[in-house]
Amino acid sequence: MHKFKIIGITFFIVLIVLVLTYVLLPQDKSIKHYPLVENAFEAVPDFSSISNVVEKKQAFFEYLAPAVEAQNSYILELRQVVQGYKSLIVAGESLSSLQQDNLNWLYEEYRINLEQSHEQRFAELLRKIDIIPLELVLVQSANESAWGTSRFARDGYNFFGLWCFKKGCGFVPKRRNEGATHEVAKFDDLSSAMYSYMRNINRHDAYKELRLIRHKRRNNQQNISAIALIDGLSKYSERGQEYIEELLQMIKVNKDLIPS
Repeated sequence: MHKFKIIGITFFIVLIVLVLTYVLLPQDKSIKHYPLVENAFEAVPDFSSISNVVEKKQAFFEYLAPAVEAQNSYILELRQVVQGYKSLIVAGESLSSLQQDNLNWLYEEYRINLEQSHEQRFAELLRKIDIIPLELVLVQSANESAWGTSRFARDGYNFFGLWCFKKGCGFVPKRRNEGATHEVAKFDDLSSAMYSYMRNINRHDAYKELRLIRHKRRNNQQNISAIALIDGLSKYSERGQEYIEELLQMIKVNKDLIPS
């Protein structure tokens, strides 16, 4: 009887290990580029037609919030995939060809320095692949798009003032310095626009400080909040600290309107 009890316990432990392995380690499947939200292809609402300021702000936040939350959920999934690949390599295991393709795509997508060791590459990936707080994205998009009323937001889902550098890739700004060739990017849907914005924050050298602040807070098990990260956006605008102060004021004023 004792023998059967030991066998039963052993079987249970093995089962738990197998389940955890399946859940925690990356499965052999391709990485989706970004998740589509329900309103991804809908025309941007005419926010300028809403005369009540509070109602306009609420409508703006409610329109963008699902896309922000979807991208943050996707980013957390990517982090889990990266951690799984790291665990395999640390354990001396080989990645499948599909897993290696996924990892190579992540290296390229997040501009990882391939001259580093595997350990350094994974460390850089995990610093770059992380969430951006909902309220920070919402107030910044409100600031950059004049609460969704700019032509770039209305006609190209660009709520973030993102640039592109290929002729015909977007809108030619009315005010562009002589000799400049950039355009304001135009997107086909809200989800791809949100993905591009978050990827820009997570990989561009200008926002390295934001990523370092976030990394330290995650390592210290501290909340990754908008207030904590906001100083890392000083290079997003030529106005620098004035821009940061403006965003801080927007967070304060609109705190009760931002979806929880």
